[in-house]
Amino acid sequence: MFEIGPFVLDEPARVLRLDKREIALQPRVFDLLTYLVRNRERVVSKDELLDAVWPGVTVTDNSLQRAVSSLRAALREGGMEDAVKNFPRSGYRILLDGAEATQTTEVPAEAQSNSLAEARRAVGDQRWHDAIALFENVAPASLTARDLDLLALALQCAGDPSGTIPVLVRAVSAHAEAGHSEFAGADAAQLAILHLERGEIALAKGWVARARGFTDGQETSAYGFLLYVRARITAAEGNVHEALALADQAYEIGRKLKDLSVEALGLMYRGFFKLSLGDTEAGLADQDHAAAISLSSKIDPVTGNVLYCNILWACRTFGDWSRADQWTLGYQEFSTACSMEFSGACQLHRAEVLGTHGSLHDAKAHIDDALSKLEGDAPWALGDAHRVLGDIQSAIGNDDEALEAYDKSYSLGWDPEPGRAMLMLERGDAEGAYASLERSLIGKGWWTLQRQGMLLAHLALAAAHAGKIEKAKSLIEDIAGQDKRWPMPSIRALTNEASAVLARTRGDTTEALRHLHLARQLWTGCGCRLHASQVRVQIAALQLEQGDRAGAQTEIRAARAVADELQSEKLKRECDALERKLEPVA
Repeated sequence: MFEIGPFVLDEPARVLRLDKREIALQPRVFDLLTYLVRNRERVVSKDELLDAVWPGVTVTDNSLQRAVSSLRAALREGGMEDAVKNFPRSGYRILLDGAEATQTTEVPAEAQSNSLAEARRAVGDQRWHDAIALFENVAPASLTARDLDLLALALQCAGDPSGTIPVLVRAVSAHAEAGHSEFAGADAAQLAILHLERGEIALAKGWVARARGFTDGQETSAYGFLLYVRARITAAEGNVHEALALADQAYEIGRKLKDLSVEALGLMYRGFFKLSLGDTEAGLADQDHAAAISLSSKIDPVTGNVLYCNILWACRTFGDWSRADQWTLGYQEFSTACSMEFSGACQLHRAEVLGTHGSLHDAKAHIDDALSKLEGDAPWALGDAHRVLGDIQSAIGNDDEALEAYDKSYSLGWDPEPGRAMLMLERGDAEGAYASLERSLIGKGWWTLQRQGMLLAHLALAAAHAGKIEKAKSLIEDIAGQDKRWPMPSIRALTNEASAVLARTRGDTTEALRHLHLARQLWTGCGCRLHASQVRVQIAALQLEQGDRAGAQTEIRAARAVADELQSEKLKRECDALERKLEPVA
């Protein structure tokens, strides 16, 4: 065992403890810590660390930098985040006590000045990790308030929002001491957002109060940004109408001051809250307008990340999969152009879109990465990540693992529907699926309001399977009557699937096939190949009942091609079962 300040590293048990409490570490991060501790007498080169921690695996420096950021975040719980030191162009060393740190990290004044100038240039060039390493080579007292802002930006863009917090706290004090109240207010508001993302509402509201002390009564960009922050906190507390009004005020201030970042943030979240309240057309228009501002202007990387993240979140919750696919590509291009690390939330978005459009095993890799990052970045979204993991496992055919993920999602306070209900339906529990979806529709929070259309469409499908004929009909009619609120092809595909079940109940196979073909076309149109293929299997089964073997064979071949490409064992098994029915009877 090794002692690292207040921590105890138990290498045989692969556990890091703080006050007898286990600190969660990813396996590679634990290996990194162990290697640095075992070689604590020297600076370990990056190449050596890459070989030691990722033996036989081709990885880039970014993988090492992410692991170091995660390690520092874990050590921060015991006040030891500065123990892992970066030595530019040399490597890393862990310093286990303050005296050693002071002795080892003393840098001549001229070298510090050069490092500071290089760090500022690195931020301008968007070389975030280089900038962080160079800033670390400068004595803290030598950093100006502006330098602290640049370091905070670099940390956020490098995927270390937790590391940003203590830097921004120092920046607020430095700006306040210099009399720069607008900058102090903007940094305090940014701290509120970081704490909000961590689910720390009380701390977020505390920083809002601090920011208001700097900005209230002044129609400045900082005040506009604070209004956007207040809108998000207000929505998180369940008051969507008030959040909408605050976002609108932020937008108007940004537009008046010609501050494109504040204008775009206010506009994006105004659209987000309009969507939550059912004003779909206006909400989508606001979000697309905000995204256009981002694309056509020099928006800073952090603001751009927030804009893309929000629009993707809205696409996912509404089941607007064709739009989600387009914006995912835009998000990836933006992040690459800015050299930004993909955040946990970004990987969560990509995982769900991939699970709908691309390879399921790629989606699984992305959601695993998201789960490893969200613990520190945005723990409030962990429940949603486990929901998405459940959907991916279910689509692959790992039903037990899917149920485990759904249960974890629910235990974290999230709603795992509609995925869990659809898995129950597959297993023959239509009543349970119906009841579960009904419970999901209780509440008026933004999450429930935004997903209402998708939940109602799935409820109609469950009702049809459960034999609740009149309820299913009523739901289908209600959804059709609100096509302006819920114009998404995915919702219409689901109601057509429900109508097909009702037609089969009446014994009208021809009408059932018509609705299934419509559903398949709608799923195909929005790029949801897995859903489209699942409907193809249903079509093939009905065609076999009618004796249309050629038609069934065509549908099965198309479904199998997608099953092979997406690596869905469940869909392959369904195709196998139908193909056995096609075999001539001996």
